[in-house]
Amino acid sequence: MKRKVKMKSDALTLWLYVCGFLLLWEWLRPLKQLTDTSNIGVFIGFLVLSLVLSYFQVHILARSGIRLLYVLYTINFMYYVGPFFQFKWIGILTSDLIENMKLVFGANWTALSDSFRSLLFYLLLVLMTYLLRYWLVHRKQIFIFFFMTLVYITVLDTFTPYDATYAIVRIIILGFALMGILTFYRIMDREKWQKQPGFVRKWLMPLVVMVCASVLIGYAAPKASPIWPDPVPYITSYSEKGENDGPGGLSKVGYGTDDTELGGPFSADDTVVYETEVDTRQYWKVETKDEYTGKGWVASVENGLRTPFTQEDTYPFTNYLDPEMEVTKRTGIIKPQVGYPHLIYPLGLTSVKDNSASTFEIEENLEKIYLVDNDAAGMGEYRVEYDTPRFSVQAMKNTVDTSNPILTEEFLAQYTQLPESLPQRVKDLAVEITMNETNWYDKAKAVENYFDRADFQYDQKNVAVPGRTEDYVDQFLFDTQIGYCDNFSTSMVVLMRSLGIPARWVKGYTEGAFRGMSENDQRIYVITNNNAHSWVEVFFPEVGWVPFEPTKGYSNNAQFNYDDVSTETENQDELEAPVAPKPEKPEAKEATTQPKETEFSWKQLWEGTKDFVNLHWGWILGAFLTIVAIAYLLYETRIKWLPHYLVFRFRWRKKDEDFPDAYFALLNQLNRYGLKRKQAQTLRDYAEYIDEYFSSNEMGTLTASYERFLYKGSLEVGSWEQTKELWENLIKKTTS
Repeated sequence: MKRKVKMKSDALTLWLYVCGFLLLWEWLRPLKQLTDTSNIGVFIGFLVLSLVLSYFQVHILARSGIRLLYVLYTINFMYYVGPFFQFKWIGILTSDLIENMKLVFGANWTALSDSFRSLLFYLLLVLMTYLLRYWLVHRKQIFIFFFMTLVYITVLDTFTPYDATYAIVRIIILGFALMGILTFYRIMDREKWQKQPGFVRKWLMPLVVMVCASVLIGYAAPKASPIWPDPVPYITSYSEKGENDGPGGLSKVGYGTDDTELGGPFSADDTVVYETEVDTRQYWKVETKDEYTGKGWVASVENGLRTPFTQEDTYPFTNYLDPEMEVTKRTGIIKPQVGYPHLIYPLGLTSVKDNSASTFEIEENLEKIYLVDNDAAGMGEYRVEYDTPRFSVQAMKNTVDTSNPILTEEFLAQYTQLPESLPQRVKDLAVEITMNETNWYDKAKAVENYFDRADFQYDQKNVAVPGRTEDYVDQFLFDTQIGYCDNFSTSMVVLMRSLGIPARWVKGYTEGAFRGMSENDQRIYVITNNNAHSWVEVFFPEVGWVPFEPTKGYSNNAQFNYDDVSTETENQDELEAPVAPKPEKPEAKEATTQPKETEFSWKQLWEGTKDFVNLHWGWILGAFLTIVAIAYLLYETRIKWLPHYLVFRFRWRKKDEDFPDAYFALLNQLNRYGLKRKQAQTLRDYAEYIDEYFSSNEMGTLTASYERFLYKGSLEVGSWEQTKELWENLIKKTTS
């Protein structure tokens, strides 16, 4: 049997860990410059802590507990208010984890909270430190990780502003040093050498000289000019102009007023723009636009009529025509973090109030609310009162054509407008999608569900820009089928208008990231530029403007009352509303509805579990810590109780075939007791060592029986019964 050199916690192994940490640090250095990651020192400290615990070979349970405590303390330090040991933040953290797991399962990655992202980053660092220890201690090979680090840094140096000149030098030094030390360990392992005083120094001195000489020669030697031109300017110009000289380009996500030329990729922006306190999640509206140009959206009326209103007035504009519509009265608080001159507001707004005598005005064609006499600071904190409507599906299904007198020619011309250049195949597709539907509501649902097909993909980067002769919607529907909210929402509006159904394009924000509960028991959400969004509103003469959500991965927050249409129901947050019937088309799967409720509901189970955790988190945490403590105590005292379990386990087993299992259980127990078998030691020599230690001949007798089993492949009848008492006596001796 080959003997391997065990890497002890000596000076050479310490240098091995130090070099490994410095190599891993190179992965974190660019983050501060290239991302908005802050508190990098906290994560570096976690790496140091993990490697120190590994170097001193701290027990895995203790090591995990210390790292978990570090993670929780730093999460509290970075994201929550209040002392750590008061534990008030644990309830908020638990709620945050539950909300973020729902976002993960819904593939809504951009809405994840910063604290949850940090937890995921910590998990990644745990995996990295484990792999680093595995490569260094067990495999004694580091070339793959060294090569990956080199590729990672060189790619960043080529395609980003990060300057990796000195980073590459550091990586070369660290990589050569690590490979040299690990080669030393592998040679000792292969040749079965014992480390003698001064032996390590004789190996390391040439290694240090070789590494230093290689780096100095490489740094000082003349460098040839690059054979290939720098690809960055070409890629930059390509992304700015687009494949067809379109207007796109990589820009940051967020609200903007210019929507004349849509398309192209954008980069994430975590800048906080609003904080809200509400009792249910909903979209926040900013404006609507009504004229599609083939490239984007404009307002049909420039600088339209503005209607003023005060805080004492009821909001002078309504999108709803049904006087019997069910509504739920709600109140929300909006805290702007930027100086926008406009307001964001929820569906069903009735009034706006703040702590001053502010007055407002609404630009009617855009339905955009401005603060009058706005200063550079923009709008301060304000409160909105609103009615959450429940739209009648039966009323919407009653609309089958434009015969309703409310649908005037002027209104239809405005909200069914399409450019003459729109390709005919877009209109044909709209007819094909809705060919089995007879009313406007079912047609709208069929178009909305069409985008849930597997052909369409949500992406923020690989998004095309239409060329000079291409239509934005036509390119998305038939050529790329890859895009984000603007692609999906604009395409649905155009398809609805192709059917003669009034529709318009809406801009605003999604609900944002959940941050906990306020003192008034309302939910706190943080809205960043990443939450900028667009969706669709369709007009029904019996109801008014109704929102629809075609974007893949997003769900419609609007509530629907199905009356006698269906007995299916759906839950939207805490609200309950019935679910529409399934469309006849097999590919049209409704993303915004929930499965039919039966006696068992996964959503009810989830909501019940979440409420139970929020209510009893203290007891749950105490029970968890108690279980961990008991498990740790049992593990540490296994040398005392495990022999009794083994005796009980094998006492009633009478077959001779059970003897090998019992013999190996005995070997493991002796090893735990401290009587370790050397790697080159035979079983017979080991048995003599055990019998000498216990002053008996029991182990020799058992080993002789086991060797007969090895050579013959079977045992004599009754062998296990004859040796069982010897086995029990010997294993019980390990409990003292």
